[in-house]
Amino acid sequence: MKISLGLWRKYPRIAVAALFTLLGALSILLAQEMPALNRDAILGHLNAVITWYRDATTKVQATGLPSDAIYEDSTRNLAAEVVRLAFQSARAEAAVIGANGKTPNANQATKAPAQKQDLSQLAAQIAAEIDATQTKLDEVNKQLASAPRSKRKALLAQQERLQGELSLDKAVQDAVQKMTAFEEDSTDAADEGLEGSINQLARSVPEVFADKAIPKSTPKASGSASPMASSSGLIGQALTLLGRMRSVHDIDQMIKETEYLRQDAENLRKPLRDTLIAIIQRGRDLANQQDTPENAGAAGPRQLYQDLVTRFKQLSSASMPLSQEILLLEQNRATFIEWRRSIMRESTDTLRSLIVRVIGIALALGIVAILSEVWSRLTFRYIREPRRRRQFLLLRRFVMGFLVGVVLIMSFVSEFSSLATFAGFVTAGIAVGLQAVLLSVAAYFFVVGRYGIRVGDRISIAGVTGDVIDIGLVRLYIMELAGVGVDLDPTGRIVVFSNSVLFQAGTPLFKQIPGTEYAWHELAATLAPGGSYKLVQDKISSAVNSVYKQYRDRIERQLAGIERQTDIQLKSPKPESKLQLSDTGVEFVVRYPVDIRTASEIDDHVTRTVVELVNSDPELKNAIAGTPKIRAAVRG
Repeated sequence: MKISLGLWRKYPRIAVAALFTLLGALSILLAQEMPALNRDAILGHLNAVITWYRDATTKVQATGLPSDAIYEDSTRNLAAEVVRLAFQSARAEAAVIGANGKTPNANQATKAPAQKQDLSQLAAQIAAEIDATQTKLDEVNKQLASAPRSKRKALLAQQERLQGELSLDKAVQDAVQKMTAFEEDSTDAADEGLEGSINQLARSVPEVFADKAIPKSTPKASGSASPMASSSGLIGQALTLLGRMRSVHDIDQMIKETEYLRQDAENLRKPLRDTLIAIIQRGRDLANQQDTPENAGAAGPRQLYQDLVTRFKQLSSASMPLSQEILLLEQNRATFIEWRRSIMRESTDTLRSLIVRVIGIALALGIVAILSEVWSRLTFRYIREPRRRRQFLLLRRFVMGFLVGVVLIMSFVSEFSSLATFAGFVTAGIAVGLQAVLLSVAAYFFVVGRYGIRVGDRISIAGVTGDVIDIGLVRLYIMELAGVGVDLDPTGRIVVFSNSVLFQAGTPLFKQIPGTEYAWHELAATLAPGGSYKLVQDKISSAVNSVYKQYRDRIERQLAGIERQTDIQLKSPKPESKLQLSDTGVEFVVRYPVDIRTASEIDDHVTRTVVELVNSDPELKNAIAGTPKIRAAVRG
């Protein structure tokens, strides 16, 4: 609608009427262009921003990477700036709502002043009554000072009544004052409206709006790697990977939350943006309608322009922070995405290292298993003796268990200094608590050594003589032997000794030389007075030598075995004779070796041979006093 210059000159009254009609229509349209701002939407957006800010600064836990500190600091600063812009926009929108005169609680606003006025009137009335009562009380006090005794009683009663009335009035005044103060606080809170709610929300995040001059507490450096994060052990790497996956999940949640908040800000900005576009369009329409000098100088269009500028500034002050907030949210979202990529790259490397370590552990355990199987096969193939085979198999268990333990410790443990300290304390406790057991285990390896005890050996220990029937890791078992003279037979009892007996100084252990199975026996004959010792020596020595020749090969083979094992040249055992003095007189002794497994048979053979010789030779019989005796050359 345009008003031409010809119409203005020809019909001035009609032109003026049309101009005022145009200005009125524009005013109505301008009033309609104000956006319908929602108080609940503004407060809801602020609550969402505060919740997002707290999640952005605390929800994502550091993973121990050096870059975590950079991303955490960036997200913290961006989140704080988003909160400031959201509150800036909310305050601007509250100003727009206040300028439009929107007071949703109008009944309360009209009711509150009336209640306040009633309380003020009541307080003034009570104050006046207190002043009047105080004046009367002062007059009565003056009268009491000079009153005669006849009027004093009435004045005292009046004084008491006035004092009670004054106390009651003051109590009522105190209650009214408290009620008035409460009403004022309630009225102030009600009068604040949207602005008050915004201020209350702002107080919930004081660190965002704190004065920059006040030094802030320095946050803990999250980029510093924790002991578990920097651990190279299998468990440490697994826990580190699990923590990073949890952080990635939290970052994904924050990305979704950021997108939701950005969409909420878009919805809140949309009516403001549409209204700003409409105001700009109205300004252009108004400029197109003013193409005459008269219209350009009119006061009405200038006022419309002023209104447009004022409202544009109001709405732009509310819309601009929202636009900046949306940009910062996009930047924060990009920061979260980059943070997630950084964690995923490091997690991929950690996962690859974890898989390589697991494969290495599996290969190491496989090699140990192969060695164990090879050891077992070689033992069964080349070792025929059951006892030695059992020893090699037992040693295989110790070696393979040790290797498996080393593999597992090297795989799962990375803090070897802590492990060494812990192992030291554990070892000390075990050494104290299991001292006897450990000593027995240590003695076992001495017992089964080169010159140790074998199953079947005949030993004497702690006064017990017997044959070894079993050697355990902590105990050895002996079949007890007992008898008279040189005859030893099983008693039917098994004697059990701890292997640690080997280290006991008061309990000596006697055993045959390794590889030997012979002992020395003696044939003793007492010479008769005047008997020929030469005859006795020749006859009895010949008889013993004749018996010895029957088993000499076995004794010599045992001697050869001893020489091979010990690299020592030993004298070949053979019967030896000598004369010696004893309590019964001159004694002829023949010392001869016997196989301990057939000692009784050999002694029986020697006895039969000597008896037959003595009975068949009278001279020999006369040269011997009494009966010859066979005894062990070494007692015990």
